[in-house]
Amino acid sequence: MLKNKNIVIGITGGIAAYKACDIVSYLQKQEANINVIMTKNATKFISPITLETLSKNKVITDMFESPSHFDVKHISLAKKADLFLIVPATANIIGKVANGIADDMLSTTIMATRKKVIFAPAMNQQMYENPIVQENIRKLKKYGYTFIEPEVGILACGDTAIGKLASKETIIDTVLEILKEEN
Repeated sequence: MLKNKNIVIGITGGIAAYKACDIVSYLQKQEANINVIMTKNATKFISPITLETLSKNKVITDMFESPSHFDVKHISLAKKADLFLIVPATANIIGKVANGIADDMLSTTIMATRKKVIFAPAMNQQMYENPIVQENIRKLKKYGYTFIEPEVGILACGDTAIGKLASKETIIDTVLEILKEEN
């Protein structure tokens, strides 16, 4: 079903970053072409080499890395993608995109795409429920961005509350549904 589909997965710096590995692996096994962009903070949680192995593609972590051949990477990925999935989506990336800030490879590439962008937030409940974060989410939804709501569960801080990354199955089902709609 995913053969010849190009999915860009943006991974940001939250503890739930490790869960993106299962999603990358599953989608790649379904014959999707996966390109991963990691923020600098994401590399503090998981290694790019793990995602390169799972995706079978070079992981992009630096906007100013010298390319092996010439292309403007954030533009070429934005054009190539059939869909963007940001998992986990931190308050930081949500705020950047909502306010037009494009200061790293992930935020720049999101700004350059005309394809569907899905955010799967994961963060502490106090951050998630912060009125500024909620306003940024409403703003992005108004612009057509899709959000997969976080779940209630045990968070990294030990609290049981909303903010846990949605299940792998929920995220994958959403990706499949949106790709089906796009055909």
